[in-house]
Amino acid sequence: MKRILIPAIAAALLAGCASTHEPHSSGAKEAKMAFDFTDAATGPLIVKLETVETTRKQLVEAGYTPRMVLTFRGQASYFTQTDLSLVKETDRADTLRIQSLIRELRKTGAVEGVEQCNIPLAPRKIQAKNLMQEVKLVPNGWISLAEYQRQGYAYIAP
Repeated sequence: MKRILIPAIAAALLAGCASTHEPHSSGAKEAKMAFDFTDAATGPLIVKLETVETTRKQLVEAGYTPRMVLTFRGQASYFTQTDLSLVKETDRADTLRIQSLIRELRKTGAVEGVEQCNIPLAPRKIQAKNLMQEVKLVPNGWISLAEYQRQGYAYIAP
């Protein structure tokens, strides 16, 4: 009975410790996040980008320094480029809104980078020269995201 009870009590105590973990109080508190956007629809992407801004504000209010990266892959690649002829006519106004949100987020200083994966460009006939000025082209978005995770960024796929 003791052999079963002691490990069970230890597990319960350790679980309680894990759930009440507080950030280290020494030094500045940072929140490092790498967002991975792959949305094909403009509406949900707009909501997600607006939520990134809400998150940034809440972190600042809580005393954190947000360090964020926005990455775009797949169908979301249409929204980081400036050739609107590649976007459905019904999505063009929303695409301009997405690009405006990207610019606004970049200006906050909390968004350290906006990256576009190169892999989906050619199949979608997107030319790298048409990427927004604020967007950095990376050879492989997954490799880039893995590197951010190695640096302590939380991977977030909204």
